[in-house]
Amino acid sequence: MLRPISLHIFLLVFLAAFTPSYQAPYALRISCGARKDVHTAPTNTFWYRDFGYSGGQLANATRPSYITPPLTTLRYFPLSAGPENCYHIDRVPHGHYSVRVFFALVKDPTFDNEPLFDVSVEGTLVYSLSSGWSNHDDEQAFVEALVFLEDSTASICLHSTGHGDPAILSIEVLQVGNNAYNFGPGWGRGTILRTHKRLSCGAKDPKFDADYSGNHWGGDRFWNSITTFGQNSDKPLTTKTNIKLSPKVPNYYPEALYQTALVSTDNQPDLTYTLDVDSNRNYSVWLHFAEIDATVTGEGQRVFDIIINGDRMFEEIDIVKMSGDINSALVLNTTVPVSGRSLTITLQPVKGSHTIISAIEIFEIVRAEAKTSIDEVKALQKLKSALGLPLRFGWNGDPCVPQQHPWSGVDCQFDSAKIKWFIDGLGLDNQGLRGYLPDDISKLNHLQHMNLSGNSIHGVIPSSLGKIASLEVLDLSYNMFNGSIPESLGGLTSVRILNLNGNSLSGRVPAALGARLLHRASFNFTDNKGLCGIPGLHTCGPHLSAGAKIGIALGACAGLLLIATCLTCWWKRRQNILRTQQIAARGAPYAKARTHFSRDVQLARHNNNSGGHEHARTAAENGPILLS
Repeated sequence: MLRPISLHIFLLVFLAAFTPSYQAPYALRISCGARKDVHTAPTNTFWYRDFGYSGGQLANATRPSYITPPLTTLRYFPLSAGPENCYHIDRVPHGHYSVRVFFALVKDPTFDNEPLFDVSVEGTLVYSLSSGWSNHDDEQAFVEALVFLEDSTASICLHSTGHGDPAILSIEVLQVGNNAYNFGPGWGRGTILRTHKRLSCGAKDPKFDADYSGNHWGGDRFWNSITTFGQNSDKPLTTKTNIKLSPKVPNYYPEALYQTALVSTDNQPDLTYTLDVDSNRNYSVWLHFAEIDATVTGEGQRVFDIIINGDRMFEEIDIVKMSGDINSALVLNTTVPVSGRSLTITLQPVKGSHTIISAIEIFEIVRAEAKTSIDEVKALQKLKSALGLPLRFGWNGDPCVPQQHPWSGVDCQFDSAKIKWFIDGLGLDNQGLRGYLPDDISKLNHLQHMNLSGNSIHGVIPSSLGKIASLEVLDLSYNMFNGSIPESLGGLTSVRILNLNGNSLSGRVPAALGARLLHRASFNFTDNKGLCGIPGLHTCGPHLSAGAKIGIALGACAGLLLIATCLTCWWKRRQNILRTQQIAARGAPYAKARTHFSRDVQLARHNNNSGGHEHARTAAENGPILLS
């Protein structure tokens, strides 16, 4: 009875060991402002509640466009909370992701609606909302970016531009293939693709959310109807064939995309699209084709050229020949630099009278910003906490990027050799700060000037400041610093200006700093009643080095130990004397009787000797007196 069960278990273990494991792509959807997890129709899509990702305030939402998910809450960020506000998502596996952010309006008639703000992903500015975005049923209500995430986090930040309070409806972080949308040279981890436009050619209605799980990368394809762009036939071609994707086409393109197409007409054989774009940008253009027209049955029956902004980018395109069959997908891609304000795509017949196309994707190529040194970012975050920095400063995201929105009071410098940003200046004077300076300030090891004057910062000046060799200007004046000036500050050989006046410092000014006064350095130590040792301050008393102080302390300890030993010996000796006296006091009557008897015997002998000399003896002869 046991053998079949054992064999069954063995087979299960064997199959599990040799069955290839499959890990589903990472997918995270957040319903911003939601206190509970949400499922949305018609696909029953799951959205996590919004907790622990960011600050700001919760509110009900008004969806401005059909293209936004059917969610009812949002999170908005008053300007009083700071100009930069970010969603930080941790534990994101390394990989290539589609990051999508959707916007909405606060559902409150008294609220100043349609805010204008910038959006950055991983420190790179990817989108700026323009006026009127909430009145258009198109891509202006969201932003999508294809980006590589390599530090186990995803950072999405909203940057206020002073026009209303930024508001966000939802966030999606969806993993895609590492080679998805590879446009060739220049593509990679230093590049971000921002979705500019998607067109579902020939479709009467947009297909947003219609194919949410159409492929295993989890991406729904939101395509705009072509009716508002370029040429459009009166009867767009629509079929329901089963599309067989070409081996050349990656699997992140859904098959449903190729079930519609637009065909040029007899009157206008050229099929032309003109789209508005931003000038002086590079765009990655992706053109999708499938020969689903029943009148075309083989190669050579439909051949056309593709012209983009006057340049013939592709010649003699034969969909059947290039895809391998009818009803098979074909994707063409090219990169186009645009200097003007429009992008024109023309399909021109070479063989046959008509051209055909299924979909168009336009991506803006954005160069990813280099990030700030992680150690220096952590040091600033520690400083933010230690100083109790007011919310109005923000200090969220990356201190130096996007370059259009650096942190208030922080100056940055780019190191082209290390391809990183570093902090070279802090200006937080007269900001009402009441905290202390942490030791981690030394991690800002590229700092050249720091001004914290006019605050109420207390505690000691950390000796770790002396490790910032590049420091040239240090102004800590008019605060509440106490204790002595660290000797380590004497090692700051680059310091030209050092202001420590107006504090509660005490002790001798380090000799190395005093010597620097002869080298055109500007130091100010006034208004510190306890400081001494340089011209302008009162004279110090005898000054002992640290070693001498330690020696004196050890000597004092030894002296105290010796005194304690002597006192112990004296006390024991006194106890012995007292004990002896007590014993002697107990035997006093006996000793007194013996003394009287001895005296009487001596007197008798003396009398006898005085009567005859023959019996006279000296004291030596009589022996010693026992008790005297």
